[in-house]
Order: sequence, then structure tokens, then C-alpha cells
Amino acid sequence: MAELHVEVVAVEREVWSGEAVEVIARTTEGELGILPGHAPLLGELAAGATVRILQAGGGEVLAAVHGGFLSVTDSGVTVLAEVAELADDIDAARARTALERARGEGDKDAERRAQSRLAAAGQSA
Repeated sequence: MAELHVEVVAVEREVWSGEAVEVIARTTEGELGILPGHAPLLGELAAGATVRILQAGGGEVLAAVHGGFLSVTDSGVTVLAEVAELADDIDAARARTALERARGEGDKDAERRAQSRLAAAGQSA
């Protein structure tokens, strides 16, 4: 099965790197599914996006990303985000508290960030 190299990079560090059979991400133009051999592209990630990385054998990596771009080249897929967190690293209780605070303050950006963190962690907003 063909695979592509995927990197999720935040401003401060590389968050994840590995091989995948598909990457699914929401951009400002809509949701994209990237398979091996996909045409090169550069897309702006939607606010509060969740990136799904599907691995051979059925494994899945979920990341909440905030701001940034998705780049597809012949060498693979790179997610360049201002902030990126893997689902396993997200404290759902803290994200829920942040969501409630953002709703109370009317901060739509903070609300979208908290919602994407909860979605990546498998929690409903």
C-alpha cells in the first residue's frame, strides 16, 4: 500500500512525523482528503481545525491545529500550524473550561480553539 510522509509542525516544535495512507484536514476552502500521489497544493487551515492522519493497519493520529497551512508536495504532507496538539496530549477538562470561559466572554476564536481541542480528544462540545 502506498504511503506518504506526514509532518505536523507547530511554531515551537515538531509535533508528529511519520507515514500515513491518508490525511484529512479542513481548510478555508473545505475538507480535503490527501492520498499518496495527490497533486501539489497549499491550503490555509480553517480556524480550529482537526487534522486526521490515517495510518496503514488502521491506526489514527488526531491533532487540533490553530492557524496555519497544509502543504502537499511530491515529498509528502506538511501541516504548518501556529499551535498544534495531539489528541493524547489534550486535557479535555481544561479544554472544556476554556470553552465555557470563551463562550462567556464572547471570544469566538478561543471558542473554536477549545472546540477543536475537544473534538481531537474525542469529546463533544
